[in-house]
Amino acid sequence: MNLFPEIIAAEKRIKNNILKTPLYPSNYLSQLSGGTVYLKLENEQYTGSFKARGALNKILSTTAAERKIGFITASTGNHAQGFARALSIAGATGTIFLPENASPAKVEALKSYPVALAFFGNNSLETELYAKKVAGERGLIWVSPYNDPFIVAGQGTMGLEINAQSEKPVDFVLGCIGGGGMMAGVSTAIKNISPATQVIGCLPEKSPEMYLSVKAGKVVFIDFEETLSDGSAGGLEDGSITFPICQKYVDDYCLVSEEAIASGIRLIAEKHHKIIEGAAAVTVASFLKEIDKYREKTVVIIICGANISMKKLKEIL
Repeated sequence: MNLFPEIIAAEKRIKNNILKTPLYPSNYLSQLSGGTVYLKLENEQYTGSFKARGALNKILSTTAAERKIGFITASTGNHAQGFARALSIAGATGTIFLPENASPAKVEALKSYPVALAFFGNNSLETELYAKKVAGERGLIWVSPYNDPFIVAGQGTMGLEINAQSEKPVDFVLGCIGGGGMMAGVSTAIKNISPATQVIGCLPEKSPEMYLSVKAGKVVFIDFEETLSDGSAGGLEDGSITFPICQKYVDDYCLVSEEAIASGIRLIAEKHHKIIEGAAAVTVASFLKEIDKYREKTVVIIICGANISMKKLKEIL
């Protein structure tokens, strides 16, 4: 499946309602590697996450009649905020299902939007499957957090920006992978523009479902473990369109520990004075873990979000 034409269309569809986030040079990380390291600051995106892109593209791609029916989605928080914002822009209504253990900071942020909230399950996949079932029973339009070509294409617009913003050819792009919506889109854009660029999928050791699935050649399910990378935790559903795309376009994977993720959050706070969430720190930790691979190379590290609770941030700092 080549979604590149839809990524081009998505950029035109959403450009007036999303931020073209900075490709920020990290002098500190560049000095460590002897190369050029950029941070793609999606933590500064509307709603504090790249998820604003995909949700908006999905909602704006629907017809006026479909918007009257209403929408339903499931999320640990970041997709939920993007979904809620997209509904407000489109003048539509919807319901968001969240896991019972969703980040309090993300739940609190959702309360500022005119959207219904419901809770079910203990991990994102369990919640998604239930919410999808409810959507079918109620005749509402299901909006997957990742398993949808319009969602993937919206996230892929970040890849177009990275290519346009970089002053030199990019050797590596690192991004966190959960269900794969972001990196399926970004890798599609990157590989269609610059096939030589290596795309690295970064995952917490406690939730490496995409890595295990690619390794096994089929979608793999594992028992849920809590991780600082709550935005990527929970895996992907069987038959997800993101799986074959990641199989095709993601060149390699890196798994990191909880300690390394926490260190990544602290490093970005100390060196760049920016708050980032666990999923964003997974990419920083992956870069540091395999820094020899990136010696004297041009690297883009996707900082995918900033939505972390003050309680958790205080503990980590």
